[in-house]
Amino acid sequence: MDYPRRFSDLPEYAFPRLRALLDPHAPGGPALAMSIGEPRHPFPDFVTEIIARHGDEFSRYPPNEGTPGLRGAISDWVARRYGIAAPDPDRCVLPLNGTREGLFNAALALCPETKNGQRPAVLLPNPFYQCYAVAALAAGAEPVYVAADETNGFLPDFEGLDPALLARTALVYICSPANPQGAVADMGYWTRLLHLAETHDFRVFADECYAEIWRDTPPPGALEAVAQAGADPERVTVFHSLSKRSSVPGLRSGFAVAGPRSMAALKQLRNYGGAPLPLPLQHAAEALWRDEAHVEANRELYRRKFALADEILGNMPGYRSPDAGFFLWLKVADGEEAALKLWREAGVRVLPGAYLSRDAADGGTNPGRGYIRVALVAEEAEIARGLEAIRDVLG
Repeated sequence: MDYPRRFSDLPEYAFPRLRALLDPHAPGGPALAMSIGEPRHPFPDFVTEIIARHGDEFSRYPPNEGTPGLRGAISDWVARRYGIAAPDPDRCVLPLNGTREGLFNAALALCPETKNGQRPAVLLPNPFYQCYAVAALAAGAEPVYVAADETNGFLPDFEGLDPALLARTALVYICSPANPQGAVADMGYWTRLLHLAETHDFRVFADECYAEIWRDTPPPGALEAVAQAGADPERVTVFHSLSKRSSVPGLRSGFAVAGPRSMAALKQLRNYGGAPLPLPLQHAAEALWRDEAHVEANRELYRRKFALADEILGNMPGYRSPDAGFFLWLKVADGEEAALKLWREAGVRVLPGAYLSRDAADGGTNPGRGYIRVALVAEEAEIARGLEAIRDVLG
């Protein structure tokens, strides 16, 4: 029996690779997971109250396009957050059953079969969220990994690419604030990317799932840049999530906003292959998008952890204090060696950066090889213990 080859060159996923690296060895102290970006802060009490109140609606199929209340709450939030006109909740907003669903399916719905008579290219930041690459391959496109490293402020330089590559580019994925580096695309970066998209006729998929975890200044967003530049709204599809913003990863609730023609294509695919959020969970998500108090409380907890990181690791070579998100992207000699050393000597579990990256197309170095990703999602006391172990073992 033959199997499809479209995914045959995918490396093993990051966390099975991590288990294979660490689990044969005994931890050198009480085990502390700082490898997975699963928020662990308390979520608002009203979430479970709303789900219980609407529990009888688990007996009904939810609408594919989301409830009017949830779409309206999302539209209102986008307008408040970015100071722009509210996107049409009926034609431009789609609630998602986890943002990964949207990031994957958008490529299937919006990537053309050819671009200028060639196989289309999908540009990805490198390191990157692994869903992007699989989405590109599933759409029949070539994923092209564009380094996002120290030389370019950890944001990919799409403008510096070969014009021949840009001519066959159909989609660009960009994450801001970036996972794992915490770099933020400013308004100038977004404006230049939109201009490049217009010049070379490609779409931008803006993954902004970490946009509400910031230290001093709210990160600007792609929709803000579209409004300021008067750009074609069909150029950009934006993705957000409640997992990080509201510490409810198990709710599996996010959204996409796009121009009406793009959104029609997304909804058409959802009709055939999507899995809408159950109605009680949609009611909870609606309340979360309308509340900001819990978001600020959540953000303050992360600010305290970043202050701890600055205090404990501030004098450590390779430490860089991120602008946003909840990861440290810590420079080391070799990410796998550092992760194994931390586990064997201190019981601290971090992720080698190479597991989130690919080798450069020209045979150059994997841009994540000399890094580890450290997630600041545990309780503050645990974070302090883990950071002190990182300083003592790797400093």
